[in-house]
Amino acid sequence: MNDPRTFELAKLLVNYSCDIQPGDKVLIETYDTPPEFIDALIKAVYEAKGFPVLDLKYARLIRTLIKGASKESLEVIKDAELYRMKNMDAFIGVRGIYNTKEMGDLTSEQNNLMGSDWFKPVHLEERVPNTKWVVLRWPTPQMAMMANMATEAFEDYYFRVTAGVDYKKMSEMMNPAAEFMRNADKVHITGPGTDLTFSIKDIGAVKCDGTRNIPDGEVYSCPVRDSVNGVISYNTASSYHGFTFKDVVLKFENGKIIDATANDTKRLNEIFDTDEGARYIGEFALGCNPEINFAMDEILFDEKIGGSFHFTPGNAYDETDNGNKSAVHWDLVCIQTPEYGGGEITIDGKLIRKDGLFVHPAFEGLNPENLLRK
Repeated sequence: MNDPRTFELAKLLVNYSCDIQPGDKVLIETYDTPPEFIDALIKAVYEAKGFPVLDLKYARLIRTLIKGASKESLEVIKDAELYRMKNMDAFIGVRGIYNTKEMGDLTSEQNNLMGSDWFKPVHLEERVPNTKWVVLRWPTPQMAMMANMATEAFEDYYFRVTAGVDYKKMSEMMNPAAEFMRNADKVHITGPGTDLTFSIKDIGAVKCDGTRNIPDGEVYSCPVRDSVNGVISYNTASSYHGFTFKDVVLKFENGKIIDATANDTKRLNEIFDTDEGARYIGEFALGCNPEINFAMDEILFDEKIGGSFHFTPGNAYDETDNGNKSAVHWDLVCIQTPEYGGGEITIDGKLIRKDGLFVHPAFEGLNPENLLRK
């Protein structure tokens, strides 16, 4: 796609999201991404006087790689990529989606091995805490199908929610919300099939304003590891390792998932049995991108839906660390707008959001009327 908006997006990633400075070493890792956009990224890095390093990957070939892999063979890949990542100052990851089921025939053991022996040491333990990074999807006909849109209409939507967002304004509006959450303790979430309590005391909060994900728009914290109690019913589909899970319901006791059901309960519990940390929560976040208002089973979009929250089994981020470590970090999303059944979030007894709209002064700046471009 030779679209001038690709250059706007490339410059957003390089100059705003990663803030590339002269001499920065920038790893550009792409999956199934058209050369035109990769070309734009390389040029943008050079314009910022950075040093681009290119890694072209293809989901079909990664499947082949994992299908025949052993712990020993993955260790070779891990060592090589970890060495390279340790020498990078920034990371830009772009993934095009041509087949959402590409990894669907890998076994749970194969997928878990990829997560624990490759992705976790290279990305969760090195890239995330030690580089300036941003990740995004590239619009493909497959993604347009996921969104139930024509390809051209989806491309217009894509650039509107990515390069078309005023992230500097969003960042300013997030400041009081993040500060409120940094000083908060008890959270109570209710909605259809959901009655959940937990604490975020002394965990902190981080605003996501286009510096890590594009599209962006969330403020996240993390539950105190053993504080989660109750039940949550997620109302959006979520694919994990090529399989689409629906109607996920999790029951917690003292932080741990003690019961988990879905359209494939056995497969679901195999994920949560990856390691001990997979049955505890590593993130709690409020979505607020005003341009994203429907679920399409693409997490980099769905987790930003205005009026949503995600409650994430698995690894906790260093910035809001509750001590939980896992090869899993699975952002499962619940939307609380009236179309999805509504719901309420209270923090320390104060109503923060009702039926998807913020009602507390510290958060009202994140409502659509305050974030949409005029």
